[in-house]
Parts: sequence; structure tokens; C-alpha cells
Amino acid sequence: MDEEIGGAAARQWKIYCKTLSVLAFQSLGVVYGDLSTSPLYVYRNSLSGRLNAYIDETTIFGLFSLIFWTLTLVPLLKYVIIVLSADDNGEGGPFALYSLLCRHAKFSLLPNQQAADEELSTYYQPGTGRPAVSSPFKRFLEKHRKLRTCLLLFVLFSACMVIGDGVLTPTISVLSAISGLQDPATSGLSNGWIVFIACVVLVGLFALQHRGTHRVAFIFAPIVVLWLLSIGIIGLYNIIRWNPRIFVALSPHYIAKFFKKTGRDGWISLGGVLLAITGTEAMFADLGHFTAASIRLAFVGVIYPCLVLQYMGQAAFLSKNMPAVYDSFYLSIPSPLFWPVFVIATLAAVVGSQAIISATFSIVKQCLALGCFPRVKVVHTSRWIHGQIYIPEINWILMVLCLAVALGFRDITVIGNAYGLACITVMFVTTCLMSLVIIFVWQKNVLVSLLFLVFFGAIEAAYLSAAVMKVPQGGWAPIALAFVFMSIMYVWHYGTRRKYMFDLQNKVSMKWILNLGPSLGIMRVPGIGLIYTELVTGVPAIFSHFVTNLPAFHQVLVFVCVKSVPVPYVPIDERYLIGRIGPREYRMYRCIVRYGYKDVQKDDENFENHLVMSIARFVQMEAEESASSGSYESSTEGRMAVVHTTDTTGTGLVVRDSTDDDAAAAGTSSLTRSSKSETLRSLQEIYELENAGSVSRRRRVRFQIDEEERIDPRVRDELSDLLEAKEAGVAYIIGHSYVKARKNSNLLKTFAINYAYSFLRKNCRGPSVTLHIPHISLIEVGMIYYV
Repeated sequence: MDEEIGGAAARQWKIYCKTLSVLAFQSLGVVYGDLSTSPLYVYRNSLSGRLNAYIDETTIFGLFSLIFWTLTLVPLLKYVIIVLSADDNGEGGPFALYSLLCRHAKFSLLPNQQAADEELSTYYQPGTGRPAVSSPFKRFLEKHRKLRTCLLLFVLFSACMVIGDGVLTPTISVLSAISGLQDPATSGLSNGWIVFIACVVLVGLFALQHRGTHRVAFIFAPIVVLWLLSIGIIGLYNIIRWNPRIFVALSPHYIAKFFKKTGRDGWISLGGVLLAITGTEAMFADLGHFTAASIRLAFVGVIYPCLVLQYMGQAAFLSKNMPAVYDSFYLSIPSPLFWPVFVIATLAAVVGSQAIISATFSIVKQCLALGCFPRVKVVHTSRWIHGQIYIPEINWILMVLCLAVALGFRDITVIGNAYGLACITVMFVTTCLMSLVIIFVWQKNVLVSLLFLVFFGAIEAAYLSAAVMKVPQGGWAPIALAFVFMSIMYVWHYGTRRKYMFDLQNKVSMKWILNLGPSLGIMRVPGIGLIYTELVTGVPAIFSHFVTNLPAFHQVLVFVCVKSVPVPYVPIDERYLIGRIGPREYRMYRCIVRYGYKDVQKDDENFENHLVMSIARFVQMEAEESASSGSYESSTEGRMAVVHTTDTTGTGLVVRDSTDDDAAAAGTSSLTRSSKSETLRSLQEIYELENAGSVSRRRRVRFQIDEEERIDPRVRDELSDLLEAKEAGVAYIIGHSYVKARKNSNLLKTFAINYAYSFLRKNCRGPSVTLHIPHISLIEVGMIYYV
């Protein structure tokens, strides 16, 4: 028996090791492409400017010692050992940390949050549960709204810097790889031709983005592995050939000697040294595609030793060939290996660029989920890999900005100054957020958090201060980009929030609805009306606007709210919240559809069927609870219940596939059956012909009440009304809103709402497109919001 248990454990361990090795291998291509290409430009940027006057063996040894200890303390100690443990259900990045904080403390500024969201299985981390009694520091932060706003702006600023990375990483990586052609010993191309070739490569890179990372991902890891082995072996060769004494520079004593000799100029050179750790944030940001163990194994087993050997080899080469500073990487390569390494370097640069571009798409998607970015088209590029997305508008904006940077600066050193500032800013924000996570999520002592913040914050603050000194020499670029994107995000968030507050303050009172009676004072016609709103409670003002201007409304009304919650993913079985509005005879319901910040809201061709099953199950659940309590009366604004939509169990319904003959016999169509006029039938046929692809995916079903199941007569009547309405057709009602600032608003608010926010609304995707509403079934209601 013991032998069998031991054998099973050995097999499981073998499977685990194999899986871990495969994930570690794949992570080399996706996560480490940017970090592994840093040797192309680190020494070139560090030894530029005034530090040129100090070049000797002591300076080069001290510079290598700085690079070695920076690689050891930040990527290895901070990220691999500590930060990778702060995942949000397997997701990483600044937004993951912010999401964790919002769930363990009341920091969230999302307006439509509910207590029911805390019941999600992904809301709290395994083993943490609900937060303990709040500390004075926690209560202080929760009490002051301005502090919570500053925290959100801090995270958004980090997101803007990641977008800046998405512009600068492809530019500097590709330019640095192509710059090897400037060597007179090879082709000796001029700088103009180098920039032209780099621009062609960049255009090709962005033109292929729509095909998705997964289509070429299988070649990423081998390219990076080949690149790492190449630079590691070349580094070892240079150590042995040029200066084996370089090993003494592993001592931090040489850092002290470096600063003693170079002084302020050495401190400014830190802006170049920090380029050795650019791409480190990708270890945490891309955590969702792999596991923390696989990323740690890849870094410790391959990335770290190969990079250390390469930087050590370059330093050994430079200590004996000091005039080669302008292009130390390519000049340190043995002549027979130049062209193979050049090709691999170019491919590795493209791989590294691909990783940050994909990360930029993810960041924009997360900003979109927080209501901090205008609506853009999000395309899910992989059927198997969750989270791989493509955003066309952002892709082309990045391409234009990359070309502008390449053509405008035309200098790797200047671009490196900008790139370093963007990267170190993101790392500093992560350190600050991580210190809060240690207190509120991990529930450690404040002293532990302060120790983490002071130690790593001091290191990164030193690099940040050096990078800021280079703002006039190109460092202004990421700041300018961040300012533009930050302005867009803030204006959109401010306008959206003001619009929501208007809806919240002008809700229709339940007393007014009850006074109208079950008919709502108008004719109730067959069909289901889906009224989209951002409110999770109450009835929006647009409903009264509709009722008072139209003579008829649908037999069944459902107020639909599609909202984001601060978790990465919402399980399908927990996505729908169903409730009732008003008494039963009003046939008014509420449906809240919840998505996480990493979820992609794809076109759900079976949404109407899921909705009908959800309401039917809710009606049954409510009846069972009423029967157990002995009362069949419901409250006017009843509780919300999580309803599963995967099958018809517990709904009292049976589902049968509807053939075309059945549909023809019923005189209805698959999408709109609200009228039998010849005109609308012909319009429906034209719509189905023009949208044959999407219509063919929709499952044609017919619902029937299960005659074999014992159902309360009042429940049967309600289900019968629901099915009759479904057969008559579904209409989607959405507000076409115009947002205006009040007349007494100040000049800044008037400009932000009437001009900036209005411009963004007119030039982004409409809500009907974002929500995948069929145009043939869409009804838009115009309304002016004075905020």
C-alpha cells in the first residue's frame, strides 16, 4: 500500500515538474523578451554624456557592479521573491494590486458596487477571507475621498506610463538591433538608413498585431532561448579573452569607488544603468498567462545567469577597448558570429516589443473596465488562451507614436532616457501599492510594510531622481504621453461619473410606479423590453421619459445593468444577478451582468435564452422561499439572487431546438417577432441576409412549460407570460444621452463636459455596439443630462 502511494506521488511530482518546465520555457518568449534585449543599449546609454570623461577600468568595473546589484536587488529579490506572491487570483500588475486593495478596504470609486459582489468566489484570496477589524490607518484612508481619488490617479498614472512603454520599447529595441549595421566593418550604413529600416520593421510589427500573439507564440520562446544562450556564451568568451579580473567587480566595494570618482556625473548615469532592468515589470504583469513558480524558475535558471555573464563580458571587453563605448555590444562579438547574432538580436527585439504591445492592450482594457477610458473595440484573438486581446484603435495610435519617436529623436541615447523614466515610474508605483497590500491584504505589521517601502523605495527613488535629471534630453516624452492619456482618462471618468450621479439622483420613485398600476398607465403589448441602465437599484429617469412619450410598452420589462467588479474574472455561473421590481403582476425584473477587469465582453448569441432561463429560475426560487415562509407576497424592490444559466434545471421549462419550419409556422423569426407586418418582416429578412454569420450562430430554441413538473398556478401564469413575451420578440432600449454642464458651472467644468467629454463620446464606440445589441431590435431614447 505504501509503495502504491509512493508511486502515485512520484508520478504526480513528475507531471508537475514537466508542466512547470514547459511553462517556464514558454514564459521566456512572452515575459522576458524585453528584459533579455537590454544588453543591446545599457553600456552605450550609461557611458554617454559627461561620464565619458571618467572612462577607465575602475569606472567600468564600478558600472558593472552597479548593474549586477541592481539586477539582484530589484528583479530577483523584489519581484521574484516578494511581489510575485501578491497575485490577484493568478493575475498581476498594478491593476491587480489596486483590485486587491479595493476588495480588502473601501478604496474603490466604481459607483455601482453592491454587497452581493463580495459573495463572488473570486472576491477574496484563498486563505485570507474577509478583512479583519479595520485599523486606524485603514479607516483614515477610507474616510477621505480625496485620498482614494489620489490612489486611483496614482494607478492610472502608472497605466499611462505602461502605455508610454508600449511606444518606447519597440522603438529602442528595434533601433538598437538594427544599429549593428552602422559598424564600418559590416555594411557601414548611415543613421538615416538605420532609422528607415527600423521604421519599416515597426510598421510590419504593428500591421501583424490583428493576427494575435498566439499565432506566432510557438516561435517566441526558441528565439529568446537562442538569444540568451548566444549572449551568455559570448559574455563568457569575452571574460576569458579580455579580462578575467572582472569577477572582482561583483563586490559592492566597486560601487563606492565608482561614486567617489565620478560624483554627481556618476549619479546621473544611473538613468542608463536602470535600463538593465527595463522589462522587469512584465514578470508581474504577465503572471496571468503562467504561474509564479514557472516565472521564477525561468528567471533564476536562465535569465539571471545569462544576463550577468553578458554584462560581465561587455565590461571585460570595454576595460581593454574603451573607444568601443558607442556600440560595445556588437563590437564585442567575434567577427564570424556577427551576422547570425545580428539576425537573432533583431528577432529578439521584435519578440520583446510584442510582449509590451500585448501588455498595453491589457492595460487599456483594464482602464476601460474601471470606466476610465473611452469605449474602444476589443477583439479576443485566441479561442484557447484567455486574455489575449487586440485593440485596433490603440494599435494604430501606438504605431504612429513609435514612428514619431523614431523619426523625431533618431538617437538611441535620447530614447533610452525617455524609456528609463517610464519604466522606473511603473516600478516605483508597484512598490508603493505593494506596501499597502502588505498591510491590508496580507495583514502584516505596519513596520514590515515600512521596511519594504523604505528599502526598495530608496533604491528606485535614486534611479528615478537620475532619470528625472534627463527630462530635457528626451525624458519629457513619457511625461508628455502620460499627460495626454491621463487627461483623456480623467475627463472620461469624471464625465461618466457625473452622468451616473445624475441618474442616481433622478431615479423614478417606486411610489410613482405603484400609482400607475400594473399597466403603467399605458398599453402593455406582447414582447420583452430590455432597458439598459447603469443603476443597480431603482428605476432610471429615462424610463419615465419613455413612458410619458409613448402610448405602449412591453408586456415584460427587464432593467439590464452590465457592470465591472474589481476582480479579474467572474465565473460564468456567478455572472447573472436577477431580482424583481414592483409587485409580481407588474412583470418587471432586474438583471445585473457582472464582468471582471480581465473578462472580455464577447457577443453572447444566446443572451436572450439565458435571460429567460434566469428569470424563470428566479421565479421558481422566489416561489419556493415564499411557500416556506407561508406568504406569496414580494417586496417592491426585492433581493437579488445569483442565478445559473448553464441549463434549465429548476426553471420549470423545457427547451427544444426550433426548426425553420416551426419558426415559419409560428410566423416568427429568430430575432424579432414583435410585429407581423409585412414591412418589418421584409426588414428582418434583409437584416438576416446581411448578418448571416452572426445569425447562424444563434441557437434557435423554443421554451415550453414542463407539464410533468408540479408548478404553483401563479408561477405557471408568470412563466406563461414570460414565454409568450419571448415568442413575441425582444426589444433593446438604450438611452441616447447628451451630457451638458449646468449653466452655473465654472469654466473648467464647462470645458471638460461640453467640449472634451462630448468630443470623446462622439468619437468612441457607441454603447449599443459595445453591448453587442442587434440593430434591428434597438430602440434609442434621447435625453439631455445637465450635470
